[in-house]
Amino acid sequence: MGAATTNGSAEPALKFLIYGRTGWIGGLLGDLCAARGIPFAYGAGRLESRASLEADIDATAPTHVFNAAGVTGRPNVDWCETHRAETIRANVVGTLTLADVCRGRGLVLINYATGCIFEYDEGHPLGSGVGFKEEDTPNFVGSFYSKTKAMVEELLKNYENVCTLRVRMPISSDLSNPRNFITKITRYDKVVNIPNSMTILDELLPISIEMAKRNLTGIWNFTNPGVVSHNEILEMYRDYIDPSFTWKNFNLEEQAKVIVAPRSNNELDQTKLKREFPELLSIKESLIKYVFEPNCKTSKA
Repeated sequence: MGAATTNGSAEPALKFLIYGRTGWIGGLLGDLCAARGIPFAYGAGRLESRASLEADIDATAPTHVFNAAGVTGRPNVDWCETHRAETIRANVVGTLTLADVCRGRGLVLINYATGCIFEYDEGHPLGSGVGFKEEDTPNFVGSFYSKTKAMVEELLKNYENVCTLRVRMPISSDLSNPRNFITKITRYDKVVNIPNSMTILDELLPISIEMAKRNLTGIWNFTNPGVVSHNEILEMYRDYIDPSFTWKNFNLEEQAKVIVAPRSNNELDQTKLKREFPELLSIKESLIKYVFEPNCKTSKA
């Protein structure tokens, strides 16, 4: 039976089944559920194994399923270029199997996907403020990782039970995590300097839980409104964290010499998500509130 709310109505009982226990987002999601008193369990089955997914659902009887599993590559997406079958198994076969099993059980699947399937083009020029919308067709095929993500997004459109969240360059307040975009770029010898849409997990992961409660489905650009450049983030890092921090820039041509696959750079339109969640902060506001102010080690505060 659901808990009573302030207006006297009953809030439906929730139980989440989460895939991606050993991953960054999956771990944070479990922490959030524990802090909020939402019952949850981590899936034990492998995504490409239909029988093991069915067993997980039978054992946990969830109200919603979250997929934060998949292959991004270690130490980065270049790994996917030389491990293509493994990448397809996790990112395409596994995700589709989970979506299909959930559909058969009448369950909404919240799928943490990627927005790294677009790149600035003539219709969406860098610096224009014109972002790619949910209905736009992916135009970035520079990396095999992004190719698999675009493939599976297109196929998932046929599953009315799936909520696809396009995450980009995720950032959290944990600046020690090597998956954190800020942590990554502070450790690079050189960085490019390109404005991009990004996802502040401290703000947006709780929103994904609310999206599950509302049973929202379809594709959603899951980033904070606006864009921020590498240099702007590193300037904040210097001002709030380490006044002695310095960095060097290089251009895309120079970057191409030290990576295997090109990287996606884009701005995603946030009209849809902002309409549903008007309180959503712009990327720079969210960076300061959720990341830099809590970690401040200088007199900036």
